[in-house]
This record gives sequence, structure tokens and C-alpha cells, in this order.
Amino acid sequence: MKITLLTVGKLKEKFFREAVGEYEKRLSRYCRLEMKETIDEKTPEKASETQREQILQKEGERILRLVPEDAFVITLEIEGHKMSSESFAGEIERLGVSGISHIVFVIGGSLGLHSAVKKRADLAVSFSDMTFPHQLMRVILLEQIYRAYRMINGEPYHK
Repeated sequence: MKITLLTVGKLKEKFFREAVGEYEKRLSRYCRLEMKETIDEKTPEKASETQREQILQKEGERILRLVPEDAFVITLEIEGHKMSSESFAGEIERLGVSGISHIVFVIGGSLGLHSAVKKRADLAVSFSDMTFPHQLMRVILLEQIYRAYRMINGEPYHK
């Protein structure tokens, strides 16, 4: 299985880069992991609704250009489907068994995701009703993917 994390913006903080690097190393036993970043637009302090929509549209166009046609797309959205770690693992396993060979997880920028990206999604997932920094969500998502593969393989990790 190939898994791509498609994210808006670069990881600037060393501690986030180190955490992502650790999960990249751990996941290399289970899948081919690819990280793709696209440029985030600068958002003015008091951006109007029109400016916000323009920013989302530009970021969305960049995201969609990087999504392969045959990929199963999972967006991370606060309005998405909430699931337990077990259900998440089950979904990854189900996709693999059903012949899906490429999953693309999409994490938007500080304003979220454009409606065109949400429309392209095959599944929208929410990790919480809370809002997290998109840089931290990479680490959280990678940890959950790692946890899922450990559970799928019957290996100890999940408690």
C-alpha cells in the first residue's frame, strides 16, 4: 500500500520534523509513505470572507493538482466522520483488501480546505471537535496510521 500525506505548508519546527521522521521510519515496514507539501497562502490578519475564499481556492487548486486520479482520498476535516483507532485501522485494512493501492490523506492549511477538495474526497475524517495546528495534525495522523498497521498485523502497541 502506498500512503501519501498531502499537506499545505512546510514543517518549520524542528520537533515536528523529528516526530514526522520517526513515524516515517516506523511506517517503512508497513507501507510506502510519501510526503507532499504545497505552498500555503499568507492570510492577512483581518482577512475578509472574499480574501479567505480566494486563499482556500488557490490552496485547493494546488492540492488537487497533486492528487492522482486513482487514489482514494481521505480529507481531515472538523466536520468529518469520527472513528475510533480500531475503526480507523479497520478502514485502512478494508481499503487494502478491496484493491485500493494508494491512499492520499489531505491536511489543509490554517483556513481548512476548499469545497472542491472536500468534494474530491472519498472519505472525510475528523479526529476531534477541537482545532489543532495543521503541523501537529501530521504527527497525530502518522501516529494513528502507525497504530493502525500495528493493530492490522496483530502486533502490540495499541492499548
